[in-house]
Amino acid sequence: MKRHAPTIVVCVCVVAFVIGVIQLFQLRFEQGDVYPPYSSLRADPLGSMALYESLERTPSVTVRRDFSSRNQLPEGRDTTYLHLASDASEWRWVPESLVKEIEGFLMNGGRLVITCKPETSGNPFSFGGRSHDTNSPASKMRKDRKEKPPEESPKPRKPDENGNEDDETFVKSTDLRERWGFTVNYEKLPRADDDSAKPVTVRNSFNPALPESLAWHSSTLFTKLSTNWHVLYARGTNAVVIERRFGSGSVVFASDSFFVSNEALLNDRHAELLAWLVGPNRLVVFDEAHLGIVEQPGVTTLMRRYRLHGLIGGIALLMALFVWKNSFSLVPAIRREHAPNFVAGRDSAAGFVNLLRRSISVGEILKTCYEQWNKSVGGRTDLAASRVEQAKQTIQAELARGTLESNPVAAYQEVSRILKPGGPVAGENLPINQTSP
Repeated sequence: MKRHAPTIVVCVCVVAFVIGVIQLFQLRFEQGDVYPPYSSLRADPLGSMALYESLERTPSVTVRRDFSSRNQLPEGRDTTYLHLASDASEWRWVPESLVKEIEGFLMNGGRLVITCKPETSGNPFSFGGRSHDTNSPASKMRKDRKEKPPEESPKPRKPDENGNEDDETFVKSTDLRERWGFTVNYEKLPRADDDSAKPVTVRNSFNPALPESLAWHSSTLFTKLSTNWHVLYARGTNAVVIERRFGSGSVVFASDSFFVSNEALLNDRHAELLAWLVGPNRLVVFDEAHLGIVEQPGVTTLMRRYRLHGLIGGIALLMALFVWKNSFSLVPAIRREHAPNFVAGRDSAAGFVNLLRRSISVGEILKTCYEQWNKSVGGRTDLAASRVEQAKQTIQAELARGTLESNPVAAYQEVSRILKPGGPVAGENLPINQTSP
């Protein structure tokens, strides 16, 4: 036991270390602050997990997350796709393939909800522009992150006559704002005494079933709207929440994402607005890929998808038992003074004799020896036929005797004398060296 004590101590330390690391990661991932703001995987004030879990508990509603990076929307029928905390600049220039994908999703009855990151400066792309600094507890957490403002998406350059675009791959893009008929503007939020941005009040002028006013935490505005858009909420004369129909589907733009956050659902909840935002669809998809949370396909992903945790656990257990079996013995070691007498093994000849004894009976041993000897001499002519015939008669006579009267050893010796040069064969002198069978 004393010999194995250091190994046991090391194993206990390793197990304690692994448990501690797992507990640390579990605490971090439960809070969710390792994920981007407004992710449905975050449980702190900046996340949207409360909305996800609320919808998950709603009868007849299925909720899932989209971690795919393929820019492929689900089938539009009965589906609401939530694209939360988007940069307004993302919709400046959009690949044509993605525009067709979005419009096909909407035409098939899908509902696309796009909310923008809260911006508080008049121009978030100017130097020193501040964002996400409202007076809420979540805003103080945002300040510590020192987020860099997003850059305005540049207009894609056209290829030259040779089809080249300054050594960059040319992607045909469309100005989605121009295609759908809206522009994006910014108006500073008022400042508090500590120079943090104060939310403003936006009012409902279209749908009486929705709250009359909301506290808005973003300076982003939608202007120059085409007649296809319906303004749900406006800051003065400028829209902040707009909706447009596409075939049997619809698209919603909101310039703020605070109202879907965990903090808002705790302190400033508007259930009617959230229900209207999701709509009557049975499937709700939270887009996590645009926040950088992308599923990397691999062995681990397949194991998790097909629930192979038990198989991997079983293999790990078998490996641990194998190592344990080869490291320790369940039977106590025998002391040398109490060990039994050592029994020496036998050589190969003794093993062969033992094998013959098990395979050939006593009554067949003489016949078998003669047959093997007869095969070995084959067509040799240096043996007298009379000697061979006399040896055969001796063997046949021995085999004809009963079991009680037989003596294979004496018969074997007699045959050896007959076949040996100078043996008892009358009238013959054989100068031939011949071994016995």
